[in-house]
Amino acid sequence: MPRRTKILATLGPSSSDESVIKALIVAGVNVFRLNFSHGSAQEHTARAKLIRRISRSLKTPVGILCDMQGPKIRIGSFIDDKKIDLIEGSIFTLDSQVDPQMGDENTVFIAKDLLEDIDTSDILLLDDGRLTFQVNVKTAHALECTVIQGGILSSKKGVNKFGGGLSAKALTEKDKADIKTAAALNTDYLAISFVQSQEDVIETRKLLTEANSTAHIIAKIERAEAITEEFLPGIITSADGVMVARGDLGVEIGDANLVAVQKQLIEAANAANKVVITATQMMESMISAPTPTRAEVFDVANAVLDGTDAVMLSAETAVGKYPVETVKAMARVIEGAEKHPLAQRSKHRIDQTFERIDESLALSAMYVANHLQGVKAVICMTETGFTPLLMSRITSSLPIYAMAEKPGTCEITALYKGVVPVPFNASQLDPSEVNHRAVEKLLEDNAVNDGDLVLVTKGDFVNVHGGTNTLKIVKVGDVIR
Repeated sequence: MPRRTKILATLGPSSSDESVIKALIVAGVNVFRLNFSHGSAQEHTARAKLIRRISRSLKTPVGILCDMQGPKIRIGSFIDDKKIDLIEGSIFTLDSQVDPQMGDENTVFIAKDLLEDIDTSDILLLDDGRLTFQVNVKTAHALECTVIQGGILSSKKGVNKFGGGLSAKALTEKDKADIKTAAALNTDYLAISFVQSQEDVIETRKLLTEANSTAHIIAKIERAEAITEEFLPGIITSADGVMVARGDLGVEIGDANLVAVQKQLIEAANAANKVVITATQMMESMISAPTPTRAEVFDVANAVLDGTDAVMLSAETAVGKYPVETVKAMARVIEGAEKHPLAQRSKHRIDQTFERIDESLALSAMYVANHLQGVKAVICMTETGFTPLLMSRITSSLPIYAMAEKPGTCEITALYKGVVPVPFNASQLDPSEVNHRAVEKLLEDNAVNDGDLVLVTKGDFVNVHGGTNTLKIVKVGDVIR
């Protein structure tokens, strides 16, 4: 059976060569992430063109996700870019009146507008939580802090507030320019960093529309505010999917709370028929080692059992020594986890009623697929990828073949768990031939054998959005109409 959970890999200096990108796709990458925190618009555009060309040559649809940098709040620089060793119990000041390039062992620059969101006794976390400060004194331009957890601090490290509450807008001017670049390179997905509310998603959708892009929006959940009842439902409803961005989120809510929140976010996304990605440090040790740790193996496996659509690699493939080996290792772990019964059954919406015909057909098909002996595959003729998305919310060991003619649909469905994208030109066929040719395509690819049962869903009219209204069970080898 094809691997169900997808792999999202970040491109960077270690993985931008044509031969490496090809090897990554062969190893199992389903979607590539272009990280707009690094690199120029020209570099990202060139990488996107290379991905498309290699994907076509391999006849393997691969998606592209452009990840916006967002309002990463950082300190200034230290003199001569030196590193400062801060000792527990010492006093250190964050000051908006210090020269941004002239920090020293006593003080460093921070933007003045950040001071509005911080009060005395607040806990600040620098460099992804490696250093911890408590605010003792707040003035009109500075924060005098006690170092609670010391260590080495270098220039331009990020700042978080424990419990959240830093109100920098999700979309910066850089992001707005980068959205135009992402639209121009025809990205399939666009990820927004540090989403606070559904208004951030709505604004992003508007900017994409203005740039003539229909890219699907992934809301990165990395602020404490975003997981509250006040904001999370609106974010999930307005976005096409969410990313459990465990780095900054873990810093703001504390690592002890992160496990439960990851499970809650994955469950909430699946219940809302939205795609979900689990990210950050999944195989961090493989940046410099050829094999993962046991803890990393269990981390990836648990995300699979939680029901995530995809697991993401960041520095592991962008700057690591073993990008291809990392993808192969992650694929092996996923395949192992998917043998567990928890990854093969589902009670998704079993007690609910539906409002849409295509949703009823999609979930009915998966119920039949999981309960009728002899079924080996599900074929879904799709225009936008929505029906296979609905199907993929039902956990199953059976592959869902999303057959699409419209450009971009296969690349979108490449991120959905359990969905195998298949380019398929149905509009040029007589309606009576469509089912036969679709099954024949699976035979050619050795995905099914004579005697197997296959479910086929489609609409009365080919290439019509929301038109799925037919479910048929056919036997491979029979005359199929």
